[in-house]
Amino acid sequence: MTAAHPDKRVLAYFQDEARFGQKGVLARVWARRNSRPTAVKQTQYDYLYAFGAVCPETGDSVGMIAPRVDTDVMNCFLKQFGATLPADVHALMILDNAGWHHCKDLVVPANVTLLHLPPRAPELNPIERLWLWLKQHYWANRAYADYDAMVNAIAAAWKATVEEPGRVSSVCHAPYLVRAN
Repeated sequence: MTAAHPDKRVLAYFQDEARFGQKGVLARVWARRNSRPTAVKQTQYDYLYAFGAVCPETGDSVGMIAPRVDTDVMNCFLKQFGATLPADVHALMILDNAGWHHCKDLVVPANVTLLHLPPRAPELNPIERLWLWLKQHYWANRAYADYDAMVNAIAAAWKATVEEPGRVSSVCHAPYLVRAN
């Protein structure tokens, strides 16, 4: 990869999408011994999708909220992602094998190269841990009035998480990446 882009710094980014919705997540909470704390679990069926790409090495991240997942939305995310990269960086975007990641209509920016993970191997994609982090720390035990409330909640959760120094690098740390370098 570095041979193909000798004038650029090549950084590995991991990309994925996650569904967040009104059908909430229950999580453990701290409570007094022998008590039964109550928790909110909403069972409505409105959803949104968060697209994200993270670089565990630098802690850099790019996110986008969308009402659906398909090739058009993926193209929009790739365009946004490519525009955020510094001029001296080429991104190796590592992602799963979702249909919209392989479509012939996919438009990949010149400063991005896609590398697909093996099928059925989500444990190789560190951003999966970030989705779990967000769901456990910001999404669990909550109810949302409507779609806009969900958009505001996930935007605030993403912002709080990625702006916390070292959070993305620690949550998305993958020992196999260190050995590969």
